[in-house]
Amino acid sequence: MSAALEARDIGVTLGGQRVLDGVSCAFGCGWTAIVGPNGAGKSTLLRVLAGLLAPAAGSVHLGGRPLDTLPARERGRQLAWLAQLGDISGELTARETVALGRLPHLGLVGVAGVADEAAIERAMAATECSAWQHRPLAELSGGERQRVLLARALATEAPVLLLDEPTTHLDPPHQVALVRLARRLAATHTVVTVLHDLPLALQADRVLVLHRGRVHADAAHDDPALHAAMVAVFDGAVRVDTVAGRPTVVPNLEP
Repeated sequence: MSAALEARDIGVTLGGQRVLDGVSCAFGCGWTAIVGPNGAGKSTLLRVLAGLLAPAAGSVHLGGRPLDTLPARERGRQLAWLAQLGDISGELTARETVALGRLPHLGLVGVAGVADEAAIERAMAATECSAWQHRPLAELSGGERQRVLLARALATEAPVLLLDEPTTHLDPPHQVALVRLARRLAATHTVVTVLHDLPLALQADRVLVLHRGRVHADAAHDDPALHAAMVAVFDGAVRVDTVAGRPTVVPNLEP
């Protein structure tokens, strides 16, 4: 796999606690889900990969270049980020919010052209939020807002997408729609998602398991060693079964 994004021996300490310890991983074209118990370091790793948090040790490379050496606009064109708790930008409408995804291309004073408007349209159509594009973001439900913020990330047309809990607030039909979208994007993009929903995570091409700040597994979704690692880091609270020919995670209710 040719790596579009790579973390090398990442170490992060927050509040005197080692949150990531010697984490190395590489991401190429395809969809990777990052999973692990609460406090495993999942969101911290994604923030480091996005360049939002400088590690105490190690480095991140985007397209083979050190991430911290890239100009902000170039980084923004190559890498898009969706935070776990999406922000609300005042009284902007849904469409105006999505249009912010074009800033790396236009700068602060650029005027959106035909190509920009087309990118915005495609992003809103992909996340099914075009119907209320003129409503203020603050008036939308949590699920509607999440779809707008995902569209903002897609509107950048960046080849690398980092999505922290993208299914937050989404109902089951839109969770399924997101999985289908991630699969489509994975054919041409590098998609990395942090997910607490383990059955959804096993829909990814590949799963990276974090536990106590270290990588415990990094393998294809159907790898038995990966399944064993998932069961272990969740203390046997789950098991991996095969349903319709594909592995899925179910609660382990046995005493």
